[in-house]
Amino acid sequence: LNELHNFRRSGVQHLFFQGIVPNRETQQQKPGLIPRGKLRMVHTTMEENFLEGTLHFLSDFVSCQHCPPKEIITHLIRQILLDSHEEEILKDTYMLLLKIQMLHPANAATVGWDWMLLEFVMEDEEKPPGRLLFLQYVVQTLEDDLQKNLRLHLLQKSIAKKVLSCDMCFNNVKEVVRWLVAAVTGIGFSQPRERPQETPSSSAEARAEHNPSAPSLASTDQAPTAFFAQKVMLLLQRMLSIAVEVDRSPTCSSRKIADEIFPFILNIPLRSQREALLNTMQSQLLRCRLLELLFQHSCDVPSTSSMSLDKILYFLSHCSVLLHFEVSSPT
Repeated sequence: LNELHNFRRSGVQHLFFQGIVPNRETQQQKPGLIPRGKLRMVHTTMEENFLEGTLHFLSDFVSCQHCPPKEIITHLIRQILLDSHEEEILKDTYMLLLKIQMLHPANAATVGWDWMLLEFVMEDEEKPPGRLLFLQYVVQTLEDDLQKNLRLHLLQKSIAKKVLSCDMCFNNVKEVVRWLVAAVTGIGFSQPRERPQETPSSSAEARAEHNPSAPSLASTDQAPTAFFAQKVMLLLQRMLSIAVEVDRSPTCSSRKIADEIFPFILNIPLRSQREALLNTMQSQLLRCRLLELLFQHSCDVPSTSSMSLDKILYFLSHCSVLLHFEVSSPT
């Protein structure tokens, strides 16, 4: 029976998560906080600013049954991920946060970041080295929580509803649009600090080439400028897609966001940059609405029909498109 029970367990797992996937017995146990004695050990390393010790203890203590309290997750984000300059520390912190997120997904009550922190990090001129990893973690928590609440039909309780709702906090969505345009154009976009003495490891480059959509484990101050901007652009596009999905009427949300993006598109001078913004857009509703606005703007006599093949053909017959080497004048 024991041998048969082993065959019923999950197959090969990712090396990092080997041995932490819950089996049938542990799934029946309600998870709780890490025991007090172990938490005291963690707090001691935090008070002494012994980063390696904090990460080591937490990596050992976090399990399917035990999760750290919210204040420790916040400490990992604010005091280590966004305040350290050592690549190994950044990598270990990020992987620990992912481990906690996989075993104990964050919700609106337990999430360790807030919008004020995200806004500060995105606009901080000091350019913290862990900014890209932090943004990846933010999008991961938003995505996981959104999918869970979609299944439960409880979107109103999701993290995204509190920070990316077009109905409740559209100013936040406007900020995401502004960050996205800055990442696309490079204007007003603070790049990561350069450290010429260090170069990214060959293994990190190999991982990025093998799976460009996977989160990067290299610190953002080592990432090339173009790679950094592209990753930020993709992550912000996912945030806009979540903003479209989280409210009751995705169609209305897509129209509001498109109306906000459209003036920026008109002022993006390079066609390649406009194409990058549209091609990386993950929400089909949002892209469709933006194209419709572009059609209307580009025609001398706008069509009154709804988006359809006829409208696209009308657009092709009544407007001219700039060639690849041509740029538009800002309006």
